[in-house]
Amino acid sequence: MRILIIEFMSLDGVVQAPGGPKEDTDGGFAHGGWSGPFFDPEVVGGTFDGALSGAEALLFGRRTWQTMASAWPGRAGDPFADRMNAIPKYVVSRTLGDDELTWNNTTRIPGDEAVSHIRKLRETGDGDLVVMGSPTLARTLLSEGLADELRLMVMPVILGGGKTIFPDDGGLHTLELVSTVTSDAGVNVCTYRTTG
Repeated sequence: MRILIIEFMSLDGVVQAPGGPKEDTDGGFAHGGWSGPFFDPEVVGGTFDGALSGAEALLFGRRTWQTMASAWPGRAGDPFADRMNAIPKYVVSRTLGDDELTWNNTTRIPGDEAVSHIRKLRETGDGDLVVMGSPTLARTLLSEGLADELRLMVMPVILGGGKTIFPDDGGLHTLELVSTVTSDAGVNVCTYRTTG
Protein backbone atom coordinates (compact mmCIF):
# COMPACT_ATOMS: atom_id res chain seq x y z
CA MET A 1 0.00 0.00 0.00
CA ARG A 2 1.09 3.54 -0.64
CA ILE A 3 1.02 5.82 2.38
CA LEU A 4 -0.86 9.03 1.62
CA ILE A 5 -0.89 11.88 4.14
CA ILE A 6 -3.70 14.42 3.71
CA GLU A 7 -3.77 17.59 5.80
CA PHE A 8 -5.45 20.94 6.26
CA MET A 9 -2.50 23.34 6.63
CA SER A 10 -2.01 27.03 7.33
CA LEU A 11 0.50 29.09 5.36
CA ASP A 12 2.93 28.74 8.27
CA GLY A 13 2.64 24.94 8.27
CA VAL A 14 0.27 24.45 11.21
CA VAL A 15 -2.12 21.47 11.07
CA GLN A 16 -3.43 21.60 14.65
CA ALA A 17 -7.20 21.61 15.32
CA PRO A 18 -8.55 22.62 11.92
CA GLY A 19 -12.03 21.31 12.73
CA GLY A 20 -13.17 22.92 15.96
CA PRO A 21 -12.26 25.04 18.99
CA LYS A 22 -11.85 22.12 21.40
CA GLU A 23 -10.33 19.64 18.96
CA ASP A 24 -6.76 20.09 20.24
CA THR A 25 -5.77 22.88 22.62
CA ASP A 26 -2.30 21.51 23.46
CA GLY A 27 0.23 24.26 24.07
CA GLY A 28 -2.56 26.79 24.58
CA PHE A 29 -3.60 26.62 20.91
CA ALA A 30 -6.57 28.98 20.62
CA HIS A 31 -7.42 28.92 16.90
CA GLY A 32 -9.32 25.61 16.65
CA GLY A 33 -11.71 25.51 13.70
CA TRP A 34 -9.55 27.77 11.55
CA SER A 35 -10.18 25.79 8.34
CA GLY A 36 -13.96 26.35 8.34
CA PRO A 37 -14.07 29.66 6.43
CA PHE A 38 -11.99 28.15 3.61
CA PHE A 39 -13.79 24.81 3.18
CA ASP A 40 -15.70 24.28 -0.02
CA PRO A 41 -17.37 21.03 -1.10
CA GLU A 42 -15.95 20.97 -4.61
CA VAL A 43 -12.19 21.50 -4.17
CA VAL A 44 -11.47 20.78 -0.50
CA GLY A 45 -14.29 18.26 -0.05
CA GLY A 46 -13.38 16.68 -3.38
CA THR A 47 -9.79 16.24 -2.21
CA PHE A 48 -10.92 14.21 0.79
CA ASP A 49 -13.43 12.26 -1.30
CA GLY A 50 -10.70 11.40 -3.81
CA ALA A 51 -8.33 10.25 -1.06
CA LEU A 52 -11.00 8.10 0.55
CA SER A 53 -12.09 6.53 -2.73
CA GLY A 54 -8.54 5.23 -3.33
CA ALA A 55 -8.03 4.12 0.26
CA GLU A 56 -7.66 0.52 1.26
CA ALA A 57 -7.41 1.52 4.92
CA LEU A 58 -7.04 4.55 7.19
CA LEU A 59 -4.21 5.14 9.67
CA PHE A 60 -4.52 7.47 12.67
CA GLY A 61 -2.72 8.61 15.76
CA ARG A 62 -4.69 8.17 19.00
CA ARG A 63 -6.02 11.71 19.40
CA THR A 64 -7.22 12.02 15.79
CA TRP A 65 -8.74 8.54 15.93
CA GLN A 66 -10.67 9.44 19.10
CA THR A 67 -11.96 12.65 17.50
CA MET A 68 -13.05 10.80 14.35
CA ALA A 69 -14.51 7.87 16.30
CA SER A 70 -16.75 10.24 18.23
CA ALA A 71 -17.95 12.01 15.07
CA TRP A 72 -18.36 9.66 12.11
CA PRO A 73 -20.56 6.82 13.46
CA GLY A 74 -23.35 9.35 14.12
CA ARG A 75 -23.33 10.46 10.48
CA ALA A 76 -24.40 7.14 9.00
CA GLY A 77 -26.48 7.42 5.84
CA ASP A 78 -24.15 9.87 4.09
CA PRO A 79 -22.01 8.06 1.45
CA PHE A 80 -18.73 9.61 2.70
CA ALA A 81 -19.57 8.80 6.33
CA ASP A 82 -20.63 5.27 5.41
CA ARG A 83 -17.26 4.71 3.71
CA MET A 84 -15.39 6.20 6.72
CA ASN A 85 -17.27 3.87 9.04
CA ALA A 86 -16.85 0.73 6.92
CA ILE A 87 -13.22 0.97 5.81
CA PRO A 88 -10.52 -0.81 7.83
CA LYS A 89 -8.85 1.55 10.30
CA TYR A 90 -5.60 1.37 12.24
CA VAL A 91 -4.80 3.48 15.29
CA VAL A 92 -1.30 3.86 16.73
CA SER A 93 -1.48 4.09 20.51
CA ARG A 94 0.43 3.26 23.65
CA THR A 95 -2.60 3.91 25.86
CA LEU A 96 -5.79 2.70 24.14
CA GLY A 97 -6.96 -0.76 25.12
CA ASP A 98 -8.53 -3.10 22.58
CA ASP A 99 -11.82 -2.78 24.51
CA GLU A 100 -11.84 0.96 23.66
CA LEU A 101 -11.77 0.38 19.91
CA THR A 102 -15.46 1.11 19.49
CA TRP A 103 -15.30 2.55 15.96
CA ASN A 104 -16.17 -0.20 13.50
CA ASN A 105 -13.32 -2.12 11.87
CA THR A 106 -10.46 -0.63 13.96
CA THR A 107 -7.20 -2.40 14.81
CA ARG A 108 -4.71 -1.03 17.34
CA ILE A 109 -1.00 -0.82 16.50
CA PRO A 110 1.07 -0.64 19.69
CA GLY A 111 2.90 2.69 19.79
CA ASP A 112 6.28 1.16 20.55
CA GLU A 113 5.97 -1.13 17.50
CA ALA A 114 4.40 1.40 15.13
CA VAL A 115 7.20 1.85 12.60
CA SER A 116 7.77 -1.88 12.08
CA HIS A 117 4.02 -2.61 11.85
CA ILE A 118 3.48 0.21 9.37
CA ARG A 119 6.41 -1.00 7.24
CA LYS A 120 4.68 -4.40 7.02
CA LEU A 121 1.31 -2.84 6.20
CA ARG A 122 2.93 -0.78 3.46
CA GLU A 123 4.11 -4.00 1.81
CA THR A 124 0.56 -5.40 1.54
CA GLY A 125 -2.40 -4.47 -0.65
CA ASP A 126 -2.72 -2.28 -3.73
CA GLY A 127 -4.62 0.78 -2.50
CA ASP A 128 -3.64 3.65 -0.25
CA LEU A 129 -3.14 3.70 3.49
CA VAL A 130 -4.47 7.19 4.20
CA VAL A 131 -3.35 9.30 7.16
CA MET A 132 -5.70 12.17 8.06
CA GLY A 133 -4.58 14.67 10.68
CA SER A 134 -2.41 12.80 13.20
CA PRO A 135 0.53 15.25 13.14
CA THR A 136 2.87 13.25 15.38
CA LEU A 137 2.31 10.10 13.33
CA ALA A 138 2.66 11.99 10.02
CA ARG A 139 5.94 13.55 11.21
CA THR A 140 7.25 10.09 12.14
CA LEU A 141 6.25 8.62 8.77
CA LEU A 142 8.00 11.45 6.91
CA SER A 143 11.10 11.15 9.08
CA GLU A 144 11.25 7.37 8.54
CA GLY A 145 10.80 7.70 4.76
CA LEU A 146 7.47 5.85 4.86
CA ALA A 147 5.22 8.49 3.28
CA ASP A 148 4.68 8.18 -0.47
CA GLU A 149 2.42 11.15 -1.13
CA LEU A 150 1.28 14.36 0.59
CA ARG A 151 -1.96 16.17 -0.24
CA LEU A 152 -1.76 19.49 1.51
CA MET A 153 -4.72 21.87 1.52
CA VAL A 154 -2.83 25.08 2.20
CA MET A 155 -5.24 27.72 3.45
CA PRO A 156 -4.65 31.49 3.33
CA VAL A 157 -4.23 31.99 7.06
CA ILE A 158 -1.22 32.37 9.37
CA LEU A 159 -1.72 30.90 12.85
CA GLY A 160 1.53 31.93 14.50
CA GLY A 161 2.40 28.52 15.96
CA GLY A 162 0.99 25.08 16.58
CA LYS A 163 1.58 21.48 15.62
CA THR A 164 3.15 20.66 12.27
CA ILE A 165 3.80 17.46 10.34
CA PHE A 166 7.29 18.41 9.25
CA PRO A 167 10.26 16.61 10.82
CA ASP A 168 12.74 18.80 12.67
CA ASP A 169 15.50 16.19 12.78
CA GLY A 170 17.75 17.92 10.24
CA GLY A 171 17.01 15.33 7.55
CA LEU A 172 16.64 16.33 3.90
CA HIS A 173 13.37 15.20 2.29
CA THR A 174 12.90 15.88 -1.43
CA LEU A 175 9.42 16.00 -2.95
CA GLU A 176 8.00 16.31 -6.47
CA LEU A 177 5.00 18.60 -7.02
CA VAL A 178 2.46 16.52 -8.97
CA SER A 179 -0.48 18.92 -9.10
CA THR A 180 -1.94 22.11 -7.70
CA VAL A 181 -5.59 23.16 -7.68
CA THR A 182 -6.79 26.48 -6.26
CA SER A 183 -10.27 26.99 -4.82
CA ASP A 184 -12.27 30.21 -5.04
CA ALA A 185 -11.49 30.76 -1.33
CA GLY A 186 -7.75 30.73 -2.05
CA VAL A 187 -6.96 27.20 -0.84
CA ASN A 188 -4.08 25.62 -2.74
CA VAL A 189 -4.42 21.85 -2.85
CA CYS A 190 -0.87 20.70 -3.51
CA THR A 191 -0.07 17.06 -4.19
CA TYR A 192 3.53 16.00 -3.67
CA ARG A 193 5.18 12.63 -4.12
CA THR A 194 8.34 11.70 -2.29
CA THR A 195 11.43 11.05 -4.41
CA GLY A 196 14.36 8.78 -3.79
